[in-house]
Amino acid sequence: MSNTTKNFQFKSFSIWGGNSGMPVSTDGVLLGAWSNIACSKKLIDIGTGTGLLSLMCAQRNPDIKITAIDIDEAAIASAHRNFAHSPWANRITLKHADVLEYAQNNPHLFDTIICNPPYFNSGEQASASQRAVARHTDNLPHLELLDCCEQLLTSTGKGSFILPTQEAEQFIDAATERHWQLTRLCKIKTTAKKNHSRYLFELQRTESKLPEMEPSELIIQQNGRYTAQFIALTQSFYLKM
Repeated sequence: MSNTTKNFQFKSFSIWGGNSGMPVSTDGVLLGAWSNIACSKKLIDIGTGTGLLSLMCAQRNPDIKITAIDIDEAAIASAHRNFAHSPWANRITLKHADVLEYAQNNPHLFDTIICNPPYFNSGEQASASQRAVARHTDNLPHLELLDCCEQLLTSTGKGSFILPTQEAEQFIDAATERHWQLTRLCKIKTTAKKNHSRYLFELQRTESKLPEMEPSELIIQQNGRYTAQFIALTQSFYLKM
């Protein structure tokens, strides 16, 4: 089997891409570094792909127990290898399953969800089937993802996500209609002159009214170089920072 997805070396672990269809992305690294998991005990990584988010969370929190789930066989093969070669294999459980079915059979097990969801709601799908599954919502529509999150989380659980701006706003609106609360929001720009391209956001399940949240902003590059803010967020992971 040819290695069609690029490998990637981080400071404390490596990613073997295999035929997973989705290479390491800035989106994934941002989400893994930004998510608030300091007090998390049981986390599920929905659509783990090569296992990047699970490995980042395991590095950041030495007490966390992680379940990584994916429907794609090639992604599971890559994640299995990457977990086995990491320092945290004993804290990560890998599940080859459809999260829609898994959520029904494992209610309220987790206090934290992390997910880099499929985001294209329309348009031409990627030609490679694994990449299409990873990028398009056909296999996991956002409303169904919210249903899964409600089933999987404890009553005060939280989820962290990253999506393009328009899709993120739609996702947040749908969540708030279902009585989730937006507890963190970071608007991403690739450069200062460009519009926001991504939202990092955290949603929480709670009956109590939480204090109003102030959005933050992160600019990735300025004058052809990474900004101090981006470096501070990601330097525990990237080799050259």
